[in-house]
Amino acid sequence: MPELVFFSGTMDCGKSTLALQRIHNRSARGLQGVIFTRDDRAGEGKLSSRLGLVTDAVETAPEMDLYGYVVHQMSQGDRVDYLIVDEAQFLASEQVDQLARVVDDLDLDVFAFGITTDFRARLFPGSQRLIELADRIEALQVEAMCWCGARATHNARTVDGEMVVEGEQVVVGDVNRPTAEVGYEVLCRRHHRRRMTSAAGRAGALSPDVLPFAPS
Repeated sequence: MPELVFFSGTMDCGKSTLALQRIHNRSARGLQGVIFTRDDRAGEGKLSSRLGLVTDAVETAPEMDLYGYVVHQMSQGDRVDYLIVDEAQFLASEQVDQLARVVDDLDLDVFAFGITTDFRARLFPGSQRLIELADRIEALQVEAMCWCGARATHNARTVDGEMVVEGEQVVVGDVNRPTAEVGYEVLCRRHHRRRMTSAAGRAGALSPDVLPFAPS
């Protein structure tokens, strides 16, 4: 049975690499898919991983009808065996509904890859709707690590190396950009709650939260 599958995790967990691997495996079997992405680091109409792999993709505009696009491609004679959707957190809720319709009405597998929560630890609308509708949710097995060595569970936005918790939900940045620009970093919950990025951890004490101490 075709499925809508949501592969989720933090940044740096290998979601784009897994998406590219799935494309490769299916292409090797002669299958052809439609690949959607948005705001990829490699530029418009690209799906790339930090390992240097890249492929062409369809840039997903905010008002784009994904179901209608797939139906149009098939009506033009294009073969479509499955869908890959990277950066799925950026989808509108309605677009996730359209992906579910692709599965139910067109009998195609849809594999969506995305970050679960934003820099404020709030669900992205696209991720929330995928959690609500997906036939299956897979937590990516490659664990990103906080600067302290613990498992990273939260995404943090940085400006000039300092963590911020206010602003627009979507601001495109990267973990490899200079600290003077908007960047992102993965943190464990403890350091996300304390707003301690790697830069703050190197510059300051281990924790800004001092345990209570009463002199004897």
